[in-house]
Amino acid sequence: MITVQNLTKTYTNGEIETHVLKGLDLEIRQGEFVAIMGKSGAGKSTFLYQMSLLDMPTSGSITIGDTDILAMTQPERTMFRLDRLGYIFQDYALVPELTAEENVAVPLLMQGMDQGEAIEKARLIIDSVGMAGKYGNRPNQLSGGEQQRISVARAIVQQPEILFADEPTANLDSTSSESVIELLRDLHRNGQTIVMVTHEPEYTRFCDRVIYLEDGVITNYDYQV
Repeated sequence: MITVQNLTKTYTNGEIETHVLKGLDLEIRQGEFVAIMGKSGAGKSTFLYQMSLLDMPTSGSITIGDTDILAMTQPERTMFRLDRLGYIFQDYALVPELTAEENVAVPLLMQGMDQGEAIEKARLIIDSVGMAGKYGNRPNQLSGGEQQRISVARAIVQQPEILFADEPTANLDSTSSESVIELLRDLHRNGQTIVMVTHEPEYTRFCDRVIYLEDGVITNYDYQV
């Protein structure tokens, strides 16, 4: 599903270069639930952003399916993200002025779906993540855990091939965190490919594999039992 070869990312500030990713190689299979772990500053989120087309690497290659994503133009990458990838962020990234159902419907509307049909589908997905009846609530009327569930609903509403989650439990209490992780486990059971950055070892128990980063280098692969 994802093949990464010799991936590097360097940030330049004047004459100062910071090498964040240092020649990473990785393959992720279809239907796999992979966690990326490491200390703060190890390059976890940077690595996720390169694989998910939210940022561009300095060098190397990334292939998703049979598509060389680095060979695409910016408009092509935008449509690829919209059609084939889903995202969950630690700060939820919901539009505060929109209701829950409107937030979830946004990717469908961007794909050109009729508004009525998009809202109907959004409600079905909201139901599936345990948020039935919250369609008209705005983000400030939801708890952190509820906002993250709506974020998950928005990420999966267009049935993405790969779901990327960047510290999805970072801003949640333990109960809400467990709820979100259970939701990801259920998605994985139904065949969803998931790549998740986390700093909490206990939230990797449903993963097929844990990848450890240190100073921009993969140091270990831990295949879960």
